[in-house]
Amino acid sequence: MKNPDEPIRLYGVLNSLLRKSNVDVYITGSNSKFLSSDVMTEFRGRGDEIHISPLSFSEFYPASGQEKSDAWRDYLYYGGLPHILAESGGEAKSRYLEKLNKEIYLRDMCERYGIRDEESMLILMKVIASAIGSLSNAQKISDTFRSSGDKVITMPTISSYLKYLQESFVVEKAERYDIKGRKNISTPSKYYYSDLGLRNALLNFRQFEETHLMENAIYNELIYRGYSVDVGVVETRVDEGGKKVRKQLAVDFVVNQFNKRYYIQSAFLISDREKFEQEQAPLVKIPDSFKKIVVVGNNTPIWRNVEGITFMGIYDFLLNENSLDL
Repeated sequence: MKNPDEPIRLYGVLNSLLRKSNVDVYITGSNSKFLSSDVMTEFRGRGDEIHISPLSFSEFYPASGQEKSDAWRDYLYYGGLPHILAESGGEAKSRYLEKLNKEIYLRDMCERYGIRDEESMLILMKVIASAIGSLSNAQKISDTFRSSGDKVITMPTISSYLKYLQESFVVEKAERYDIKGRKNISTPSKYYYSDLGLRNALLNFRQFEETHLMENAIYNELIYRGYSVDVGVVETRVDEGGKKVRKQLAVDFVVNQFNKRYYIQSAFLISDREKFEQEQAPLVKIPDSFKKIVVVGNNTPIWRNVEGITFMGIYDFLLNENSLDL
């Protein structure tokens, strides 16, 4: 039986160490026992939170010893957890990720938050994993369960579970931002997995859609670099049958840091002129002068068109920390 006084004793020990002028204290631990949010609440004003992320592609690629394209495919498939590089062969990597999902993340969350219905949490994790890059919210997910005839999970329960997944650093939430109206739209939002390998393992590596996985990888890279990231919407009027109708165009990422802002589209493949126009259309409609970028899923050279929109390949974006300012 676990001792309920254990966290209190730990706080007491840490408090005593904080009084020593020649000591720096670093704390890490299992999500179920000592979340960083607990530490920051208890020691408010006397510490900083350091969020340790999986490897970025610029870290993963040279450590992998592979050709760039092979390393990129492995990164999308197995993710950036450092131990992946120590495992040899796809079967061993898959087992490692499946074990992490089951024995660390799922078990720890259920223990910490007192979740008795482990199956419901696992189902929700799979639903979010399947829907990366899609707008969603608790009500929409609940309605999906109800209409499909699967196990019913209520909207309040789903809201709580989504919060737990974010607090446990399994997923990140990107809210929508109305670019012309200059305001956030609270719902629906997009959810991205903090590590693609964990996401793929949850789905038994059956849903390997490079378009969505690249979008998730771009989001993670922007977070690694310290940016605040929303998903954007820009409203415009288009002519349909001789009538002007309102239409909302999606901007994949609205990226902010201090006084800097960038608008970014993720385009896995631009195969023809129609696709080219489709990708740049939302950016052209944005009524400000902040930089607009389309990241393409190949090794295309960096160039800028007459609309002032920059196009760059995924490798240039990921491997140069200053790529947004090129």
